[in-house]
Amino acid sequence: MNLESNLPSARDKLLFTPGPLTTSLTVKRAMLHDAGSWHFEFNALVASVRERLLELAGVSRESGWEVVLLQGSGTFGVEAIFQSCVPPNGKVAVLTNGAYGDRIVLMLKQAKIDHVVLRTPEDTAGDPAALEVCLKDNPAVTHVAVVHCETTTGILNPIAALGQVAKRHGKVYVVDAMSSFGGMPIDFEACQIDYLVSSSNKCIEGVPGFSFIFVRRARLLATEGWARSLSLDLLGQLKGFEKSGQFRYTPPTHVILAFDQALRELEAEGGVAARSERYQRNHETLLAGMKRLGFRLLLNPSVQSHIITAFHYPTAGFDFNTFYRKLSDRGFIIYPGKLTQVDTFRIGNIGRLFPSELEQLVHAIEAVLGEMGVRP
Repeated sequence: MNLESNLPSARDKLLFTPGPLTTSLTVKRAMLHDAGSWHFEFNALVASVRERLLELAGVSRESGWEVVLLQGSGTFGVEAIFQSCVPPNGKVAVLTNGAYGDRIVLMLKQAKIDHVVLRTPEDTAGDPAALEVCLKDNPAVTHVAVVHCETTTGILNPIAALGQVAKRHGKVYVVDAMSSFGGMPIDFEACQIDYLVSSSNKCIEGVPGFSFIFVRRARLLATEGWARSLSLDLLGQLKGFEKSGQFRYTPPTHVILAFDQALRELEAEGGVAARSERYQRNHETLLAGMKRLGFRLLLNPSVQSHIITAFHYPTAGFDFNTFYRKLSDRGFIIYPGKLTQVDTFRIGNIGRLFPSELEQLVHAIEAVLGEMGVRP
């Protein structure tokens, strides 16, 4: 059997999504190997991945940081923080302006963890002043949680300003940076972060299969005995790595191989700053083209990230499903909207994409609109 003939080709449909996303052919090729989950070579690779993630984040074990890999999607990593790192009498203040902040609220309800919700409209960033009032009114709050880039819309929440408020009140600060880590610089210390979570299939440009949680080691060690879940026990997972170098339970071996290659490609590109610059160029190329076609942005530019961009539907005669299928037929996959009050669709600027491919997408959108007889 010729494995080369079954390789994903460079002609795969392009994913203009916030993850899973388009990956390089070399990242795909990295998965064409088997790895023994207990084998010393694989354990060494896991250790290397953890070390390089710390370097990528600009933190170190010497400065008190650790990173824990966890099987499962990003949602597993986020839930693991709350299932295992909030004390039995803890209370969480959640800032939410989209589906992923709301998902944190659902996690807390499921775990029966006390919480208070600070909700802003989906086009409005989280408010540090409102958090200040909330923490004064709720002294029982132990943790503050926020999504950095809320991919419901692409809005950026002000994690540095919110972190300063949380720390002034002595709270543990949790940041869901699923769609932003690796795609824009994040200063952990300036933002006063205690926990930050992301996953393998976002801006690092790997494939789905595990999440990773950065944590101040002292914070995690203090959670002994709090875990409400066996498999989502972050301290238990860290102890497993430190005891044997292994995941406690079956690891996503092929995903780790792909992620190792993705990290190499990120380094070759010039690191987070260079990747952020490419994503910014993608975003600017998309905006220029969509504005030329007459589309309206959902968000004010002051809170718009370069990760994913939401656009209003054209006003008349527009059927998203038809639009989506016709773009797919041309080799372009976009994202439906996730808002409840406004009709939007979303286009991701991350993944192994370049400005020329954003230009191709805009030309395809123009052609499809022509076929549909629709004007933005």
